Amino acid sequence: MDRQEALDILHEHTASESLRKHAYAVEAAMRAYALRFAEDPELWGIVGLLHDFDYEKWPEAPDHTQEGAKILRARGVGEEIVEAVLSHAQYNAIPRDTPLKRTIFAVDELCGLITAVAYVRPSKLIADVKVKSVKKKMKDKAFSRAVNRDEIREGAKLLELELDEHIQVVLEAMQGAHEALGL
Repeated sequence: MDRQEALDILHEHTASESLRKHAYAVEAAMRAYALRFAEDPELWGIVGLLHDFDYEKWPEAPDHTQEGAKILRARGVGEEIVEAVLSHAQYNAIPRDTPLKRTIFAVDELCGLITAVAYVRPSKLIADVKVKSVKKKMKDKAFSRAVNRDEIREGAKLLELELDEHIQVVLEAMQGAHEALGL
């Protein structure tokens, strides 16, 4: 599978521009970590693009990810990608036993939080977002309530990084993809 095939699947199943942008953000973060860990950025980016492609049709657990996995398998997508997509959801109980699986879990919620922080900046530019701004908003439980802060902290631990460093890696990746993100 290549990036264009992943984009085709994403666009076929995801009409929401905000959900597509979330996929692009997660793709950027996954590619950044792939380079950091000397892994395949194409493969990791594809996992980022596909991790929520089925969410519009099946937003509830456990259908979200499991129904998508059926679609991916029917299209002949490799099991490494399918398992990584499944592993980002806690309820699937897929062991996060590879760097790929740990990373997709680690970046998903954080990308959502960083996007929300950018939207409330006066400029609405991700270039103006700083690690300390993300950490401040992370402490504010009323801000972007849907973002699971525990998963962000757990993700940093899975990657064996301090939270600040994890935020910095993802923030820089998203800043590099600002045009696709509309930020």
